[in-house]
Amino acid sequence: MKLATLCYVIDNEKKQTLMLHRVKKENDMHKGKWNGLGGKLEKGETPEECVIREVKEESGLIIKKPRMHGFITFPLFDGTNDWYVFLFTASNYSGKLIDSREGNLQWVPNKKVSTLDLWEGDKIFLKWLYEEKFFSAKFVYKDGKLISHSVNFY
Repeated sequence: MKLATLCYVIDNEKKQTLMLHRVKKENDMHKGKWNGLGGKLEKGETPEECVIREVKEESGLIIKKPRMHGFITFPLFDGTNDWYVFLFTASNYSGKLIDSREGNLQWVPNKKVSTLDLWEGDKIFLKWLYEEKFFSAKFVYKDGKLISHSVNFY
């Protein structure tokens, strides 16, 4: 079992989202995909502490008051482990972008995010970030393809 965070940093004034094109790491299960920022929780961390740390490590930005929108279960996503991911957005941030070791960072107009090479499930849950409901979802993949998904809104 892996616990992780995923954050979409949003510039509300320019109507754009910071995306990470995963092209730098060797043996990256996300190789070639565009993702938000985030990563695995360290021992003793809260999801909020993790997402703040991960965004800073991957982008150089310091986010304040990240907003949790939901929780996603990815059974056997990497072929071995179930992944449980806390999903956040952050629009209050400071700092300057760094050269990320994870991939190439790019501000993408919000309307174009869904046209990127995303995981199939991301195209589904990204629109939920703009709703005023909390969600718990499950996305089942097999061999990198989305097989099914379900969601409960609260």
